[in-house]
Amino acid sequence: MFMSEKSASGGSDAPSSKHFIQQAIDSDLASGRFEGVFTRFPPEPNGYLHIGHAKSICLNFGLAKEYDGTCNLRFDDTNPTKEEVEYVDSIKEDVEWLGFKWDSLHFASDYFDQLYQWAEKLIEQGDAYVCDLNAEETREYRGTLTEPGRNSPHRDRTPQENLELFRAMRDGKFADGAKSLRAKIDMASPNINLRDPVMYRILRATHHRTGDKWCIYPTYDWTHGQSDSLEGITFSICTLEFENHRPLYDWYCEKLGIHHPRQIEFAKLKLSTLLIGKRHMLRLVKEGFVSGWDDPRMPTLSGYRRRGYTPESIRNFCTEVGVAKFNSTIDIVRLENSVREHLNRVAPRRMAVLDPVKLTITNWPKGKVEYSEAINNPEDPESGSRQIPFSGELLIERDDFREEAPRKFFRLKKGGSVRLRAGYIIDCVDVVKDDAGEITEILCTYDPETKSGEDNSGRKVKGTIHWVSQEHAKQVEVRLYDRLFTAEDPSKVEEGHTFVEHLNPNSLTTVTAFVEPELAKADVGERVQFERLGYFVVDQDSTGEKRVFNRIVSLRDTWGKMEAKGKAD
Repeated sequence: MFMSEKSASGGSDAPSSKHFIQQAIDSDLASGRFEGVFTRFPPEPNGYLHIGHAKSICLNFGLAKEYDGTCNLRFDDTNPTKEEVEYVDSIKEDVEWLGFKWDSLHFASDYFDQLYQWAEKLIEQGDAYVCDLNAEETREYRGTLTEPGRNSPHRDRTPQENLELFRAMRDGKFADGAKSLRAKIDMASPNINLRDPVMYRILRATHHRTGDKWCIYPTYDWTHGQSDSLEGITFSICTLEFENHRPLYDWYCEKLGIHHPRQIEFAKLKLSTLLIGKRHMLRLVKEGFVSGWDDPRMPTLSGYRRRGYTPESIRNFCTEVGVAKFNSTIDIVRLENSVREHLNRVAPRRMAVLDPVKLTITNWPKGKVEYSEAINNPEDPESGSRQIPFSGELLIERDDFREEAPRKFFRLKKGGSVRLRAGYIIDCVDVVKDDAGEITEILCTYDPETKSGEDNSGRKVKGTIHWVSQEHAKQVEVRLYDRLFTAEDPSKVEEGHTFVEHLNPNSLTTVTAFVEPELAKADVGERVQFERLGYFVVDQDSTGEKRVFNRIVSLRDTWGKMEAKGKAD
């Protein structure tokens, strides 16, 4: 259920805690204006859904559930040149992945016949006319935000003449763009959307559902409200850019005398460092800056799904940010923290080494292998434990060792001690280096009295590090994904520059890692925490011979720390 910020955080469910859309719904239900809450999520199938759509999905489906109503999925497919079945299928998959199921599935194209009949009704009423101005002339006649528009020279045609011309448009007797059908409202209106907006344009294009039946197609503004009306929608929940379109939405319903839903606008979900415009995302895909719409760096829902984000974390995030009347930018860290919080509760712990250096325990009995018991998830007592092979030759992270370390370095250093996770306390005695002076091996001894879970030695060390047994470890590919852009707002560029200049050159690093044996059998989509490193998911590129892991998110906000350090410096 999509709640207000206060109720989502455990506050009261009293009316005062409800956001403004809930308050408007309560008012309309109490007054008898509507008898129920019937909403819809109406994407245009011209691209993949992005994280901004998640808020609208959660809001529309959540309100329907809260008020025991219904929510439809409707595709506003009025532009055949940009719409594809691929996008329809991906949108369905995304909605279901987020955890929602529509009550009815519709397409605006289902209503093309009815929309046409209603257009003829407006013509007969004198509320619409056929205009011969081309697209450029129409824009010129419309005026500006500070200057009124001018009437089209064809505005005063009789209803009969307009009806004949409109039917000729339908029958394909004019060239593309030669004529349009426009609503007759007010060319001097301060709201530019009411200056005789176009309702139909001539466009010979094959539609993904209606084929070549039509050579005229309705515009979004003409289609949207009437589709809502036909479906019995009571609350048309839109983002703020449609606020200035609301008078037109209302005008059409009133002129037709049909069921009139209430349109309510809310602020879009805008996140720092993201660029979610379809034009920008399409360029990233087509020019190869990313591998596709589901690239784990993309802000698409399919990208987040492949990245390993959970639907629960996205729904929780949408609830936590709440519903606002004014646009603002939300720090991306809030989304990242949401997935961290959820995965911390549900992801099993495993050990993996991404940048290995060999560690040899010199006093370990030659050839001996024993098994250490490790807890799967300390946040979930029912997750149990697992057995990990432990031997005298291990791999640890190179960053976990310093030959000469600063005072507060609590990991392993020469002459120092550290505990191996689910293992023993070890003491570093020496290192082996190659000709270039690079450390190739760390030599340690272990204290057999200090095994985890059985330690009665009384020894205390400040650091604990993870490891894998070199003999038993499995090689996997790990893709370390990071933010795609370095700028807070990648859309802001100086003249002569483009947003691609803000691309993060380190948004993807691929390494060969060594993991616990069990991880070599992990299923695609399985999420785990690599202890002390972050959360990872098995990617669809995995094969029987090689597992591929995507980093979902690090264990903490490393970007925030980097920025804070930069300000301090």
